[in-house]
Amino acid sequence: MNELNIPDPQSLEAWLDGRIGPWMGSLVAAALALTLALATHSLIYVALARFVRGSTVGEAFVRGTRMPMRWAMLALGALLGLEGLPAELPGVGPAHQLLVLLTIGALTWTALRAVHGVGTGVLDGYRDSDIADEYQARRVRTQTRVLTRIAGFLAVTVGTAAMLMTFPAVRQIGASMLASAGVAGLVVGFAARPVLANLLAGLQIALTQPIRIGDVVIVEKEWGWIEQIFSTYVVVRVWDERRLVVPLNYFIENPFQNWTRDSSQLIGSVHWWVDYRMPLAPLRTELERLCKLAPEWDSRIQVLQVVDASDRAVQLRALVSAPDAAKAWDLRCRIREGMLDFIQREYPQFLPQIRAEPAADRTAAAFDAV
Repeated sequence: MNELNIPDPQSLEAWLDGRIGPWMGSLVAAALALTLALATHSLIYVALARFVRGSTVGEAFVRGTRMPMRWAMLALGALLGLEGLPAELPGVGPAHQLLVLLTIGALTWTALRAVHGVGTGVLDGYRDSDIADEYQARRVRTQTRVLTRIAGFLAVTVGTAAMLMTFPAVRQIGASMLASAGVAGLVVGFAARPVLANLLAGLQIALTQPIRIGDVVIVEKEWGWIEQIFSTYVVVRVWDERRLVVPLNYFIENPFQNWTRDSSQLIGSVHWWVDYRMPLAPLRTELERLCKLAPEWDSRIQVLQVVDASDRAVQLRALVSAPDAAKAWDLRCRIREGMLDFIQREYPQFLPQIRAEPAADRTAAAFDAV
């Protein structure tokens, strides 16, 4: 038997006991830990579900974190089950490393789902808000979306960094790079400056609210609505359906117009020229009639003024108010068209005219004067 290099059954059994025996005890402990983790998870989430019942945010949080937290507790239970094994046992190191990575990954996933769940719950609470709560809803939606994206980015960054720090080689490489290449660190920091500036700008926008989703703004001489606010840029939907993509820090460093900062109500102006002989009373009566018939008018302001006079005609201006920018534009067009139609129909002789005298008449007048 020994000449054929066949192992002795007793020595083989002893070798297997030495190799598998410790693993069996640890596997039993891990199984018990996994069972306890599942039972604990079920009890916690049953209690949480009852505690947050009726709360939109709480229910969204529980729904979002239930599955990732289960995997996190399972990975943590398996990790605790390996603690009793000797460090020199083959396979313990890789198994421990894998379970640590799974635990960190599951906790990162849980954090992401928690942030997303809370954000979804807050948005659902304001999704069907009425007109009276419009500005409060827009403010909350803007803050929630920006802060959710920032929190998600931070969770992924911290989770990735924690996973990388579990590898000693990566820690040593990172430490040596920071110790021997400070200039490279400055270059990386300078390169990351726009990203960090946009992230900080996003946080400042979420807190101070210079813009909100749905605001009417004029940016780069373009008129449009704030359609989306992301972690580094803003999408402005221009009036002709184009999309203007603007970095977040633009709204912190540059002036822009926000037509709905505190209220969406606007005053629109309409200008036109008429002859000096045009009576103003009929125009004021017609303007009042047109405003009362216009569905866009909000009954606040309606006035006709003479704002300029040239050597040929006078300029009139009508001021009318509307509840928002889109209706103000439509109201201005409606008033302009109605007033021109009224003048053409009732007072065509008082449209702007060019007066001139023939040369012969001027000469005769001069001789008469002499």
